[in-house]
Order: sequence, then C-alpha cells, then structure tokens
Amino acid sequence: MNAEEFRKAGKEMVDYVADYLENIRERRVLPTVQPGYLRQLIPAQAPEEPDSWQQVLQDVERVIMPGVTHWNSPQFHAYFPTGNSYPAIVADMLSDAIGCIGFTWIASPACTELEVAMMDWLGQALRLPAAFLASAGHGGGGVIQGTASEASVVGLLSARARATRRLKQKHPDWLESAVVGQLVAYCSDQAHSSAERAGLLAGVRMRQLQTDNNFSLRGAALRRAIEKDKSMGLVPFFLLATLGTTPSCAFDCLPELGAVCEAEGLWMHVDAAYAGSAFICPEFRPLLDGVGLADSFNFNPHKWMLVNFDCSAMWVKRANDLVDAFNVDPLYLKHDKQGLVPDYRHWQIPLGRRFRSLKLWFVLRMFGLSGLRAHIRRHVALAKLFGELVGADRRFEVVTPVTLGLVCFRLKAKNEVNEALLKQINDAGRIHMVPSKLRQTYILRFAVCASATEESDIELAWGEVRDQATRLVGPPDRL
Repeated sequence: MNAEEFRKAGKEMVDYVADYLENIRERRVLPTVQPGYLRQLIPAQAPEEPDSWQQVLQDVERVIMPGVTHWNSPQFHAYFPTGNSYPAIVADMLSDAIGCIGFTWIASPACTELEVAMMDWLGQALRLPAAFLASAGHGGGGVIQGTASEASVVGLLSARARATRRLKQKHPDWLESAVVGQLVAYCSDQAHSSAERAGLLAGVRMRQLQTDNNFSLRGAALRRAIEKDKSMGLVPFFLLATLGTTPSCAFDCLPELGAVCEAEGLWMHVDAAYAGSAFICPEFRPLLDGVGLADSFNFNPHKWMLVNFDCSAMWVKRANDLVDAFNVDPLYLKHDKQGLVPDYRHWQIPLGRRFRSLKLWFVLRMFGLSGLRAHIRRHVALAKLFGELVGADRRFEVVTPVTLGLVCFRLKAKNEVNEALLKQINDAGRIHMVPSKLRQTYILRFAVCASATEESDIELAWGEVRDQATRLVGPPDRL
C-alpha cells in the first residue's frame, strides 16, 4: 500500500468507523457466536500472496463484527464506560503514524514534554495539591500508565522498594528476601481484583479489610489491622484506597485512612479508576478530599473522559520513589539531557510507551473542561433516571445510593431469582449488564456507558428489565 492507496483506504476506513458509531444502536450489543467461531471464517494459514484492501475491508464485517461486544453501544451497561470520541480516534491515528517509542526524552522530546504538560493540565482540573504537579517544582508529577492495574503495581513496587531500603538501613545484616517476607499491604474487601493481583506480583501479603455498612473502608479498621500485624512482628507499608469501587461505586474514607497512613509511615495509593473523571465537576470534587495525604493517585481518562483506551493518569508526590524502584540505566539509553526532564521509562513497568498524551491533548482542547463536565453530568442524570424507574416498581430495590453513573439494584427475591433475571436479560441481547455481590447479596449493575446514551435508551433498558422480570416473577400487582 503506497501513499495514494493509503489516502483512499484511510478515507474508506474513516467512513466505516463513522458509520459504525453512528448506527451502533442497530447492532445486537452482545454477540451470539460460540468459542472458536472465527477459526472457521479465515484460512488455516497466512496467504502467500497479498490480499487486496477491499478484501480486507469486506472481511471486517464478515469476520470481526459478528464477534464484537459493542462497548460503545447505548445498550451496553456492563462494567464501566470505555472512553471514545472522534478527537481521540484522530489523535491515535497521528500517534500510530509518528510511531515513536517514548522511553526517554531524546527518543521523542514532544512525547515526553506534552505528557508532562497534559498531566499538569489534568491535575489542575482535578484541583490536586501542588505536590502532585510537575510545574510546582516539588519533585512530583504525573505519568500516563496503560491501566489502573499497572498504576497499582507501580505504586506497590515503589512502596516496597522504599520500605525495604528503610528496613535494610535499620538491619543491614538482613537478607532482602527476609525483609520482603515481613511486609504487609492492605486494601478493602471491595477493592478491584487487581489489588490482590498486585500483591501476588509484588510478592507481599495483601490483606483485604472489612468495610462499613456503606462499603467504605474506614480509618479504625485500618488501624486495628496495623496494630495486629505489628504485634506479630510484621511491617505494614502500603494501603490501596478506592474511590468508586467496581461492585457498587463506594468511596473509602481518605481523610481517616490518610491520617493513619501518615502516622504509621504507610504509602497510600488512591485508585479512582472510574470515579476520578467526575472530580473535575465541583459538586463531586469533595469525594476526593483527603488526596493530599496520599503518595500516589490514579484514575482512567479512558473510562469516562472521552479518551480512548489506553490512558491511565497517575500522579506521585515524589517521582524519585518511582525512579529508585525502576531505574536501570544502560549506556544505550543514556543521553546528555538526563535529569532536566523525566525519562518515563523509570516511572513504569514496560520500557516502551506510545504517544498517549496526544489524545488527551486533542480531547481537552476540542471538548474543553466545560464539555467534559457536561458529559459527566448528563450520565449522572441518566443513572438517576434509571434509579427512579427501578424505585417506582415495588418488585425491585435500589441497593446503594446512586452517586455517579452506576445503579445497583435487584429484585426483592433470592439470589437465584436475580441470577435468573440477569441471564434472561443478557440472553435476549437487547441490553447487556453484569452482576456483583455485596455481603453475599447478588445484585445487578446498570452502568451508563456510551457517550451517545439518551433518555430513550434508559427507558428502553428499563422496559427490558421490567418485561423480563414480569416473565420471571409476574407483574407488580401480584406481590
């Protein structure tokens, strides 16, 4: 494919993408294919001679689309949103064309410098304390990770390195394996599964602490756990606090937890993967109170800020804590500007990295903070509308407060009945949801996800839930 052929193919693909997104409501949100379907639709081996562009484009619809779960469909209400917008798509096109691997400043100065600037733009929009901003000159700053799971691992490994250094200073004769064996980290029993996985990857104990009646981790629970572990000769060193948990969008109490961590010398990492986008709205910013006590903070613009995956924003107060944990400096990666600007290879697990800040730059400029706030507020209003529809049907109950764009609800019936209801809904394929459990109570999660979602989509979704419930347990007047 030469430049002229690329111009033609590129225009055709842009048309295909625009048509796909504009007409996505016409597609069944959940595919009906069975495992192994795709192998039957393509040759057993790669072609010896090249196929034409037209053959490839035609096979997108024949081979790929039958097996796509349409995350950007207004009928998709599972998990949390996946960001998507035309400015971000265009930015990714440019990133792919530039094709730099921005592990050092010299590898592509614009890649590093735009990321430093965009992380400050975003941090200012969140009203993060100055210690997290590169422009403040206090030694902190932001970095774009691939996912919130990566950010948790980076925070945990950095905290482990710091704690190990401190213990080795006190006990220089201890082996490092013995030191690490004494470390213990904490998260809530509502934390994302990636918290437990981070503990496995770091080789440290990760204790899940019980939350209160609002599914929030409180300072007293953390303090009790620390005291118990210290009495056993263990060394508490890390807490992962969550703002906007996956099961129910609950919020750990940062002011209390931060005070305990500060007193006990623990690193506090705050994971706000979904909820963090909402904090650019003044009315939701109080949910972030206490972040000044954290050592690191992360959220995903690629969830709710119209930025395409992957773009996970992480800030740290002391960048040197990351550099000390990940610094490997071979001669072929050195350059004469080291120390003047970040070399982000020291701030992450992989060496290579894409030009992710381009899509953040495009989105922030072309929507503006006012446009992003309007998008988030509209989703919150739609979630509250769905919650009101659920609450008006006496067969159902809304299980937790509708704070942002997630509604947790269930039939007033046994877990098995709710499980059967969700299976009916997903089998029908008009909308898609996933479940969760809160204190062993099975619930249905309804997330407002697609950027194009409208009131009519909420009404369609509620109609489907209501009708499937009627098929399963009968109409409301029977209860």
